[in-house]
Amino acid sequence: MRIVLLGAPGSGKGTQAKLLIEKRRVPHISTGDMLRAAVASGTRFGLKAKSIMEAGNLVPDDVMLGIIAERLAQPDAADGFILDGFPRTRQQAMDLEELLDQLGAPLDAAILMDVDFDILMKRLTGRRTCSATGKLLNVYFSPKAELEACKAAGGELLQRDDDNEETIARRLDVYRENTEPVVEYYRKRGKLRVVDAEGTVDAVSDRLKEALG
Repeated sequence: MRIVLLGAPGSGKGTQAKLLIEKRRVPHISTGDMLRAAVASGTRFGLKAKSIMEAGNLVPDDVMLGIIAERLAQPDAADGFILDGFPRTRQQAMDLEELLDQLGAPLDAAILMDVDFDILMKRLTGRRTCSATGKLLNVYFSPKAELEACKAAGGELLQRDDDNEETIARRLDVYRENTEPVVEYYRKRGKLRVVDAEGTVDAVSDRLKEALG
């Protein structure tokens, strides 16, 4: 199974990726984690990325592709992978397709975790952490009993500074602007599979399994 996981912040990509790797035994390759690991281990492309980042610049696509190629060459990716966080643009999708063809490991599917943006806004702006227990809650979706249990434990429901409506709206707008061309790219190649990502974790997991076949 070789897939790209697409979805807006709050769409549940990370949660579903964890469930997939447990069942399919393939690595979840997050580009952020992969970049940090390459820099830390001093790989050829990791050293390139380190010098670029230390100069305060963004890591260019060719270096990211080199890091992805290094990661996919590792034994645990021999039977497949879940790529998360790349591609973010149509050009990156084209470059990734070329790389995977060179590796003889073409993509099976691009999975779009589809959630209404009003739901995403509530998922993200409603996030809270209980100061007493550290439990992650949501003022819109968590059961009332769990919210009250935090207060009963002497805790407060704390919100991250960047979980405000203005910041979240901007992040979602950027996501939509960048990702729609990527979605269209995979749709035209017959690779796109859309999963309704609203509902419980188990319900979404069942839909994802059905989409993967």
